[in-house]
Amino acid sequence: MISLQLFPSRTVSLYMGRMFLVRTFAMLAALVIVLQALDLLSESGNILAHPGNGQAEILHYISLRTPELIARFLPFSVLLGTILTLTTMNQNSEIVALKASGLSAHQVLAPLILASMGVAVLSFAFNDRVVARATSTLSHWKDVDYASIPIDRGDRTNVWVRDGDDLIEVGQIKGRGNAAKLADITLYDRTGGNLVGIVHAARGQREGDAWRIGPATRFDVKSGKISPLGATLVGKGVRPDQFTLATVDPDGLSFGALRSAIADLADAGRPTKALEGSMWHKLSAPLSSVLMPLLGAVAAFGLARSGKLFIRAVLGMALGFTYFVADNFALAMGNLGAYPPFLAAWAPFLLFFMIGEAVLVRTEE
Repeated sequence: MISLQLFPSRTVSLYMGRMFLVRTFAMLAALVIVLQALDLLSESGNILAHPGNGQAEILHYISLRTPELIARFLPFSVLLGTILTLTTMNQNSEIVALKASGLSAHQVLAPLILASMGVAVLSFAFNDRVVARATSTLSHWKDVDYASIPIDRGDRTNVWVRDGDDLIEVGQIKGRGNAAKLADITLYDRTGGNLVGIVHAARGQREGDAWRIGPATRFDVKSGKISPLGATLVGKGVRPDQFTLATVDPDGLSFGALRSAIADLADAGRPTKALEGSMWHKLSAPLSSVLMPLLGAVAAFGLARSGKLFIRAVLGMALGFTYFVADNFALAMGNLGAYPPFLAAWAPFLLFFMIGEAVLVRTEE
C-alpha cells in the first residue's frame, strides 16, 4: 500500500535533510578551496606586479573572488551532495527499507527537495547581496591592473540616446542628474525613419525637462544648406540618467538594480535582450539547486538490482553536467539574440525537469 503522506516520518526527513546539507556544503568547501588555490596561482603574479601590492591585496582578491566561486559551484555541489547521500543510503539498504514501507520515489526525495529549496533561497540572497558587489568591485579592480580603483565621477563618452524618431549622440558627459553637462552634441532629426536634418552644438545643459544646446547649427538634408540656430532646446523628456548610463555589467548588479538599468536602457532606445536574459537567469540559476536532487536520484532509483552503483552515480553526474552545459549554451544564444530572453533562462530548467521526471518514472515508478 502506497503512503499518502508527502514526506517520510519526521525522523527520517531530518536525517536525510541533515545528511544532504552536510555533504553538499562539505563538497562546496572542498571545491572552492581547490579552485581558489588554482585561480590564485594564475592571478597572484598580476596582483603583485603592481608596485606596492602585497599580502593584503592577495587577501583582498581572495575575499572578492571566493563569493563568485561559491555562487558558480553551489548547484553542482548540491548535485554531488545528492548523489553521495543517496549512494550511502542505497549501500546501507536504507532506500530499500523506505520503499518497503510503502513510500514512492518522490516521497523519498521530498526531504532533499525541500532542503534544496532552502539552499536556492539562500543562494539567491547571497548572489544578490554579496556576489554582485564583489563581482563589480573585482571587475573594476582588474580593469586598472590591480592598482587603486579611481573614483567614478560619472563622466561618460560616446553616448547615444533615442528621442522618439530622433537620435542624439553626445561626445562627452560630465556630472550627474540636472548638473550634467554635455559636450559635442549631434542630433539626427528623423521623420518616419528618414533623416531630414543634423543639428550640431558644442555644449549643452539641462533646462526644465529638455536640454538647451548651443551655439547650434543645422544641416538640412534636402537643401544641403547649413544654417545657424544659436541656442535651442532639444530632447524634451530625455532624462539625465539616459545620458549617464554606462555599459551595464549584469553580473555586477543585483536583480532589482539590473531590472532598473534595463528599464532605463529601454527608455534610452538601447538594446536590452541580452540583459533581460541575464536578469531572468538570476532567478533560474539559484533555482537549479532544486533540480539537482531529481537529476541525482538515478543513483538510488536506477536499476536497483543491477549492483552497478558506481555507473548510476556517474550517470547522475553526467545528467547534472549536461544541464550546466545546456544552461550556458542557452544563455549564450540569448545574448546573441537567437533565443528570447525568458526562454534562454528557463528552457534548460524546464527541459531537464521533464528529463529527470521521465528517468525517475521510467526506472522506478
